[in-house]
Amino acid sequence: MYIGVAGNIGSGKTTLTKMLAEHYSWKARYEPVDHNPYLVDYYKDIKRWSFNLEVYFLKQRFRDMLAISNSSETIIQDRTIFEGVNIFVANNKDMGNISDIDYDTYMELYEIMMSLVKAPDLLIYLKSSLSHLDAQIRKRGRDYEKNLDRDYLEGLNKRYDKWISTYPSKLLIIDKDNLDFENNPNDFAFIIDKIDSELYGLFSK
Repeated sequence: MYIGVAGNIGSGKTTLTKMLAEHYSWKARYEPVDHNPYLVDYYKDIKRWSFNLEVYFLKQRFRDMLAISNSSETIIQDRTIFEGVNIFVANNKDMGNISDIDYDTYMELYEIMMSLVKAPDLLIYLKSSLSHLDAQIRKRGRDYEKNLDRDYLEGLNKRYDKWISTYPSKLLIIDKDNLDFENNPNDFAFIIDKIDSELYGLFSK
C-alpha cells in the first residue's frame, strides 16, 4: 500500500510522515531536502535555478515511485511526484521562473514517467493558512528559507487548494492550523482515527 503526505512548505509533512511511519510500522520515504545540491542556490535566485531544481526533484521522486511500485511493504511518502508538477512547477511557470521550452521538456518527461507509476492509495493533505506556514518556517529556522517570498508561498497555497479540490482519488484533508499533532497526543490520536477509518474503507470492498 502507498500513502502520500501532501502540503505546502512548513505544513508539517515530514514530521507527520515520521510519526505515522513509527505508529504503523510503515516504511517512510522523505523528500530529498538536506542533500539537495540545488536548494540553497534556488532560494538565492529562483529564476536561475528553478528548472534545475525541479528536474532534480522529478528524478528523485520518480526513483522513489519505482521503488514503491515494486515493494510489498506499506510505504508512506513525504510529498508526492504529483505535487512537484501540479504545484511547484506550475507555480514557477506562471511566475516566469521556468521558460516555455523548459516547461514543455519537463512535462514530456513527467508524462513518460506517469505511464509507469500509480497514485497513492490514500493522500493525506495538510491544509495550512499562510500565517501558519510563515510561523512554522520561522520556527524551524532553515537559513535558505529566511528570505522566502510571501507571494511565492501564497501562490503555492492557492495551487494546493485548487489541486486538492479536483483530486480524483482517496483523500484525507487535515486542517493543520487547528492541530498540533507533534506536541499534543490527542491531536495525533485524532489523525490516527481518521486514517484508520479511511484505511478500513480501502479494504472493506
